[in-house]
Amino acid sequence: MSKKTIWTIIAIIVIPVLAFCVLTFNKDSAIAQSGKPQILKFSSTMCLECKEVEKIFGEIMPKYQGDIEYVSIIVDSGKDMNNKLIKKYNIKLVPTVVMINSDGTTAKIIEGAIAKEEYEKCIKGLK
Repeated sequence: MSKKTIWTIIAIIVIPVLAFCVLTFNKDSAIAQSGKPQILKFSSTMCLECKEVEKIFGEIMPKYQGDIEYVSIIVDSGKDMNNKLIKKYNIKLVPTVVMINSDGTTAKIIEGAIAKEEYEKCIKGLK
């Protein structure tokens, strides 16, 4: 066999395998492996209670910037990653806040809005 034939065969095998790996990369696992505690806030653009929770986190999170990763997820956006995260954390209503320790374990799931002080108490408990 010539070198050209060998390279053609390798290309036929390698390119599809690489494409498969890139296309099936699990985006939600990339979120969960930052090495920092994380807060995932699931909300909807039509939800008034979600807007209240967003305002509370807008006040709280600047204190923890750099220490805790905060991700706001709009569940009605229809993005594939959001659907996977909704399933992973079994999100049934909004607002729901998922607090994750730095080792990737779920520390707390809060459904509905609670007082600002309660959120801060939960955040301080993240490892």
